[in-house]
Amino acid sequence: MQELRNFVGGEYVDVLDGSTAEVIDPSTGEAYATAPVSGPGDVDAALRVAKAAFSSWKRTTPSERSLALFRIADAIEARAEELVAVESEDTGKPVALTLSEEIPPACDQIRFFASAARLLEGRAAAEYMAGHTSYIRREPIGVCGAVTPWNYPFMMAVWKWAPALAAGNTMVLSPPTRRPPPHC
Repeated sequence: MQELRNFVGGEYVDVLDGSTAEVIDPSTGEAYATAPVSGPGDVDAALRVAKAAFSSWKRTTPSERSLALFRIADAIEARAEELVAVESEDTGKPVALTLSEEIPPACDQIRFFASAARLLEGRAAAEYMAGHTSYIRREPIGVCGAVTPWNYPFMMAVWKWAPALAAGNTMVLSPPTRRPPPHC
């Protein structure tokens, strides 16, 4: 049985109180791993790390963020078979379906947000009052937090972290804590 751990600040870490839960393959109904059950202290620690990372990430240029996202998409494609196997076991979806409907669209979405990082839409400046110019300044806002749903956790995670990183924010991402019963 695999023992999964949280990934915080580039390192695998154990939860503070050691709590874990079984991870069930919905296609078989059998446990294949244990996963950490993060408590408030674990969330606070992840937020502290993300906040510390934000101080430098927010200063990256749109081109640097774009390049980072393109590299992430390339790395996902390079490990597609491994990621498909993990996602298929986690969700109970057939391997072929996961390979066709998860990895290529996820990489495409990451590349979309990589491109969007360099081309933010919207009116940049205008005169609404005589002698005054109004403008929009897009700035990163900080740490974003999200919980992915159980049905498409990989793709839904991409839809959360990729735009956050493209905009210069950092992310604390959690998988769902509850899943429907097997064969639901």
